[in-house]
Amino acid sequence: MSNEPSTPRQIGSLEELTALVGQEVGVSPWVEVTQEQVDTFADATGDHQWIHVDPERAAASPFGGTIAHGFLTLSLIPSFAVQIFTMDFGGARLNYGLGQVRFPMPVRVGSRVRGRATIEDVKETPKGVQVTTAYVVEIEGQERPACVATQITLVTG
Repeated sequence: MSNEPSTPRQIGSLEELTALVGQEVGVSPWVEVTQEQVDTFADATGDHQWIHVDPERAAASPFGGTIAHGFLTLSLIPSFAVQIFTMDFGGARLNYGLGQVRFPMPVRVGSRVRGRATIEDVKETPKGVQVTTAYVVEIEGQERPACVATQITLVTG
């Protein structure tokens, strides 16, 4: 796939989704991570570690400024997902779980990030269709990703 963001890919059937196993389905647009987002996330989670919320102190750190929480970076995946692809079949989409999650590179506040999605597996179960999607959250200008995670979604009915 190209390195350029695409409009959301519409996947119209289970057969079409299954044919995409092993393929990258798209990339989201870039989005800036702001201090306001980080502060709001800190308030929501109670994680007010200085490296996230104290720009003055963080300026003297090896990162040269505040960094986003790893879980904030992970929490961006759903917003990236809807910008990358839609599944226009079945019923509800439920977060069934996560596979391996890693944070190879911190995201400095002010950086731009985007997500890439690859369909890894599609499995029919008695509860619905389990879709395993691998996401890579890239940081603009960096070789190492901010986050790599595998998400399992249950598509009901």
